[in-house]
Amino acid sequence: MSQHFSVEFFPPKTEAGQEKLLITSEALKKEINPEFFSVTFGAGGSTRERTFTAVSEIIKHTGVPTAPHLSCIGSTKDEITAILKNYQQQGIKHIVALRGDLPSGMYSAGELNYANELIEYIRQETGDHFHIEVAAYPEFHPQAESPKKDLEFFKQKVDAGANSAITQYFYNIDAYFQFVDDCELMGIEIPIIPGIMPITNYTNLARFSDACGAEIPRWIRKRLQDFHDDTESLKAFGTEVVADMCQRLLDNGAPGLHFYSMNQSAATLAIWNQLET
Repeated sequence: MSQHFSVEFFPPKTEAGQEKLLITSEALKKEINPEFFSVTFGAGGSTRERTFTAVSEIIKHTGVPTAPHLSCIGSTKDEITAILKNYQQQGIKHIVALRGDLPSGMYSAGELNYANELIEYIRQETGDHFHIEVAAYPEFHPQAESPKKDLEFFKQKVDAGANSAITQYFYNIDAYFQFVDDCELMGIEIPIIPGIMPITNYTNLARFSDACGAEIPRWIRKRLQDFHDDTESLKAFGTEVVADMCQRLLDNGAPGLHFYSMNQSAATLAIWNQLET
């Protein structure tokens, strides 16, 4: 079974950030040779133009297929149609379709409220032109009523036409494999790629994890807290923990890995270089 490796970026705010992103993407291409890169899309489309720019520049610079994220919250159908046409004209055939977040101060979700509605609309407007990735939550979406409801929502996205899924990051592989088993019982057969977040900074990771519902196991949290200002030891420990998790995921049948790079190459490559792929 072939394994799928990919890397995610966010659209930079400055020219210097854009230049750094191109250097990062080139380094990751050279070592990982990813199937695709992806670029995030801000709440309510707030980074729309920067996402367009980042996607086109990465493709031009590296030649690696690049999948823009597209969220429906805060966008009209006409706006989404225009975005899809733009991507078709650029020859882009891969997209990550998300519900997205409502930006602060915005009270209308737009004409499409959920990811499955966005996927249905993409299929309606563009047929099978796009390979559509969706999000999956092994530890369940923080706003989900229950695990059962969350699985049902995930199945709606698959039934609407999703081709594959990328998970929220996690540090508990049992949660991932249980989620995959639960999906198989519901007749969901698309590849579910684990999302991998390198560990480089405890404070930021803890804050972000608490917000998005990704559990940091107590033993990892305690070890990270114990490093205090010893950044190099923390990074070395983080690399060891995440690389071991990635290897066990691959060895036990995960179809690939999707790295959340945070526009840095070093942490992702440190993990990659410890893997037997």
